Amino acid sequence: MTVTWEERGWERLGAGVGRIRLPGWDCTAGLIVGEGAALLIDAGSSPAEGARLRADAEALAGGRVTHLALTHPHFDHVFGAAAFAGAELFGAAGVEAALSGRPAREELRADAVRHGLPAAEAAEAADALAVPRHQVTGERTLDLGGGHRVLLAAVGPGHTAHDLAVLVPGGPALVFCGDLVEESGPPQAGPDAVPSRWPAALDRLLSLGGEDALYVPGHGAVVGAGFVREQRDALARRFGVEG
Repeated sequence: MTVTWEERGWERLGAGVGRIRLPGWDCTAGLIVGEGAALLIDAGSSPAEGARLRADAEALAGGRVTHLALTHPHFDHVFGAAAFAGAELFGAAGVEAALSGRPAREELRADAVRHGLPAAEAAEAADALAVPRHQVTGERTLDLGGGHRVLLAAVGPGHTAHDLAVLVPGGPALVFCGDLVEESGPPQAGPDAVPSRWPAALDRLLSLGGEDALYVPGHGAVVGAGFVREQRDALARRFGVEG
């Protein structure tokens, strides 16, 4: 029996491509289904949420999730990664420093608790956190089969020092932006943000996708190039970045 995106509560964005807005922090997770392979983008905010995402993704793909890309090292995007044992895990180069070691994991745990994740779930997720084995410098293409090729691009720093975007070519192209772009509220600049480089990261996103692409924010509704450009200009003004 074929399962539709809508039946699982997902938004279909194209042939074999969709996303879900997760409860709590309105965080996006994306899915690209190929032939015998499937890529999930971001893993949710806890092991339990990751397990639910995996069940959804495998029902929609008709098979296991073979690849997982983490757009940046914040708890609401990575704490579900332990649910994807056996998947090839990708992140921007250097992201392992933000996800491994006791101090880094303790900061992620504490940040999750500050934002409302129950302490026991946060501790479990931090202890089990998976670190990307594949570090992307520049760009890397993944062939998922069935005509589905996606491009992973390290476009940061900006929202963090390790921002990864995912381009799905097509008509229109789709760009999964992580939290470099936010629609449901102003972009959040925490202590690990690199504000002076954020506008340039959005320039790279726009160059990657082009004027006709759809841009999928880390939080909020899908937007067009005009929205990304306006957010880029607003960030430049906010942080006093010229150009």
